[in-house]
Amino acid sequence: MPKHKLKPNLELEKARMKRVITQLKKNYPNATCSLYFHSPFQLLVATVLSAQCTDEKVNQVTPVLFKKFPTPEKMAKADHEIVEKIVYSTGFYRNKAKSLISLSQNLLKKFNGEVPREIGKLTSLSGVGRKTANVVLGNAFQLQEGIVVDTHVGRITRRLGFTKNKDPLKVEKDLVAVVPQKEWTLFSHLLINHGRKECPSRRPKCDICCIKKDCPKVI
Repeated sequence: MPKHKLKPNLELEKARMKRVITQLKKNYPNATCSLYFHSPFQLLVATVLSAQCTDEKVNQVTPVLFKKFPTPEKMAKADHEIVEKIVYSTGFYRNKAKSLISLSQNLLKKFNGEVPREIGKLTSLSGVGRKTANVVLGNAFQLQEGIVVDTHVGRITRRLGFTKNKDPLKVEKDLVAVVPQKEWTLFSHLLINHGRKECPSRRPKCDICCIKKDCPKVI
């Protein structure tokens, strides 16, 4: 007789996720995008710069960058060395400067300087992957097209047992099955806050964790 693997009860997992989100909202009522921006273009630029860099560091750099190059028109004509110098502290500054100038040129050429509201069009821009596209769509346009999976989101959802995957695309696929779509953007901000305050990669503070009742502590 063939053996069948038991599938987790999806409805139970959705209910558990709902409790987790409800509690996180109580603990982090002001959870929002921590990158500073005044336009979809500026959020796009800031998110590209945030790769392998803290949001805090990016927020120190972008005021100077946006003062000189606030629009794709300005950034498209920017001198590489000037951009490199400004973004140097964010790491990988040569590649990031090249991507910012290139994506600005592509925005002008393909989309008349407007940041597109479609994930396929966004990811066609230089240096823009699915994670960056999800950040822009969710926070600049309030479009719930996907879930941003950063290190905090991946780590915590594995500990919570909502996914076993490490690949961000697979993690996102697992999460969209249990997180209500209206919460997709906020969900990432909640977990980022929780990861910083109670559930870091080392020595998670399980004794004071606000969601410990719904956490199987999968480390």
